[in-house]
Amino acid sequence: MSEADGEARAADAGAEARVAEARVAESGVEARVAGQAAMLGNRIAKNARHLAKWARRDGVDCYRVYDCDIPELPLTIDRYGAEHALVSVWEDKVARPRAWLDAMCGAIATTLAVPRANLHLKARARQEGAAQYERLAQADVRIPVQEDGLTFLVNLDDYLDTGLFLDHRLMRRRVRGEAAGRHMLNLFAYTGAFSVHAAAGGAATTTSVDLSQTYLDWARDNLAANGFREDRHQLVRADIVQWLEAPSSQRWDLAVVDPPTFSNSKKMRGVFDVQRDHPQLLRRVFERMSRGAILYFSTNARRFKLAPDAFEGATKVDDISRETVPVDFRDEKIHRAWRVELG
Repeated sequence: MSEADGEARAADAGAEARVAEARVAESGVEARVAGQAAMLGNRIAKNARHLAKWARRDGVDCYRVYDCDIPELPLTIDRYGAEHALVSVWEDKVARPRAWLDAMCGAIATTLAVPRANLHLKARARQEGAAQYERLAQADVRIPVQEDGLTFLVNLDDYLDTGLFLDHRLMRRRVRGEAAGRHMLNLFAYTGAFSVHAAAGGAATTTSVDLSQTYLDWARDNLAANGFREDRHQLVRADIVQWLEAPSSQRWDLAVVDPPTFSNSKKMRGVFDVQRDHPQLLRRVFERMSRGAILYFSTNARRFKLAPDAFEGATKVDDISRETVPVDFRDEKIHRAWRVELG
């Protein structure tokens, strides 16, 4: 054998060795992903068994079944009815390869007995801004879900959020329990879920204010889906800051204020930042409230710090953050919330 032939054979052997090593590495990756998928399926099954009884008892068919329980599997999985699930992939640190996501989706669909086509996937990242209000698609498909005997329409594809914030379920229940005979004001109303609950609780009237006509139309549909007539449930399209500054003699005795963390919509004047602007916002709301009124204020801003004078003039303030986090959420810091009584 010539020296050249020996070198060629050595090169071929080296190439074969590298291919073999790559195959071993690939099989190792596949085994690790398969193990993660099995681990995810086991955790979902455990959670689902626990939550199914609670959901039936409470009349809820939209709830979280997995909330980043396992650090290496950064997903949140929300069930919507019997046949749909929203899978949110958190990409704070790394974008996950498609093969990994396919394996996780297989485990989710099998464990929840949800058709693979009915898994709705969204990428999420911790961020400031108004990204939750941007449109992602044009499917225009809404499905009905149940909460406390009420019907809400959700869209699982077109927006980052679905039309129903699941973490506010217990606060909506509180509002419903205190609404009887009251005139309720819902600021930053989104799709009107708080207004629907207030109406179900016997509110004399509700007024839902939001800048988006799309969401107000959605709120109208949610009210109609539950048999509430529009003549008692007003929908107002307005820049809320400007609306509160305008003179008015109308007063409310129950209010929900759930502003975005940040908004720079072209439809509004200036920029809204909940950390900077919440004291002035709440003072304006207080001016619209009657004696003995109740106000609920909440925010999902992670770094939010309540200003010392935010509730100046209130007779009672209760931080209800922990007691309004639902049982299906692991993240106890999902929101901050307060119940305020005015003298």
